[in-house]
Amino acid sequence: MTDTHPDEGSRSDDAVSDEEVTERTLLFLEKSRHLAADQIAFRGAQYDAGLAMIHFPTGLGGLGGTRAQQGVVDKLLRAAGAEWEDLRVNPIGIGMAAPTLLVYGSPEMQERHLRRIFTGEDIWCQLFSEPTHGSDVAGIPSRAVRDGDQWRVNGQKVWTTLAHVASFGMLLTRTDPDVPKHRGLTYFVIDMRAPGVEVRPLEQLTGEAEFNEVFLSDVCILDDQRLGEAGNGWRVALTTLMNERVALAGGPAARGSGPIEDLVACWQERRGDLGSEQTVVWRDRITQLWIEAEVGRLTNLRAKQLAVGGNPGPEGSVVKLASAELGQRIREATLDLLGAGGMLHSAGYPHQRSSTAMASRSGRFLRSRAYTVEGGTSEVMRNIISERTLGLPGDVRVDVDIAWKDVPR
Repeated sequence: MTDTHPDEGSRSDDAVSDEEVTERTLLFLEKSRHLAADQIAFRGAQYDAGLAMIHFPTGLGGLGGTRAQQGVVDKLLRAAGAEWEDLRVNPIGIGMAAPTLLVYGSPEMQERHLRRIFTGEDIWCQLFSEPTHGSDVAGIPSRAVRDGDQWRVNGQKVWTTLAHVASFGMLLTRTDPDVPKHRGLTYFVIDMRAPGVEVRPLEQLTGEAEFNEVFLSDVCILDDQRLGEAGNGWRVALTTLMNERVALAGGPAARGSGPIEDLVACWQERRGDLGSEQTVVWRDRITQLWIEAEVGRLTNLRAKQLAVGGNPGPEGSVVKLASAELGQRIREATLDLLGAGGMLHSAGYPHQRSSTAMASRSGRFLRSRAYTVEGGTSEVMRNIISERTLGLPGDVRVDVDIAWKDVPR
């Protein structure tokens, strides 16, 4: 297992150019059109061509380029009719697991997992939060005890997106309670089908159940499935978390797309029913939100241009914070524009795993309440920005130098 980090801030002189990326993508499309109906075959060929995650090294789905160049590929693929987007195929696997494996995984682990993550053959989930520790992930109480060349894990995880369909998970758990909380954690890859792993759905406000609680009872994990050194799991987890914020902020998007596109469409539908004064007020409100969405889109593009490898800096927290809060305001405006009709929602709140609730505007509004919680609360994002980006004094932390077992609970 490697513990080195790629250089995030520079590119070599022989780095792939945008023109070469365009040329390679057009050639790939010409050779692979016959695979277009098969997600696994098409995306597997895309991975082999180095067009899956361009900022990854050659041979691991990339070309050693930048995240921004992936936008060039994606735009050409969408124009050609390719319908599989990362956030729908395997959001946690592609957005978080793959970059973590790139930095900390052994060559064998990278060979085994990266291609199957991108094709969607293996869905991944993230096992960090626990019932008693959400924002304070470093304080989690779940335990792994070493037993020869394997570890036995016991504990409970919660709010685990896609655990019900996941083949593998990224597990953070405590292995040493005798040291301060950040230094006693270890990070593993866990087989979600292993004996002792139990997944139970959590029904949400929307009526869906994309989140889960996961119970771990004497689950055995081989030591060769550890990422990073024992006790150094927090450092590995930071790689996952920073990439999570980049993933939640979304990829390079077209101007006017996303939540703002839905609001503008709603405006076109409703404007004829509004009085002249209402029309002026709503035009101003929607225009302001559109401007903020465009500023956010450009900021996201700029942030991705600065990132080369698998371990983004704290700037991703800026984009995540802004996009989450703006997304909520846009969804709220859409419901306001619908008037009384915005209060209607599909009857029954059926327990389901699909994304049918997101098909309605009321469902999208309800789902947006999670934007400022998932992937780190807005309060946590502000702490990260203030401390790691602006260099302001840190928040009060009374348990930093106390052994985890001695922290009052």
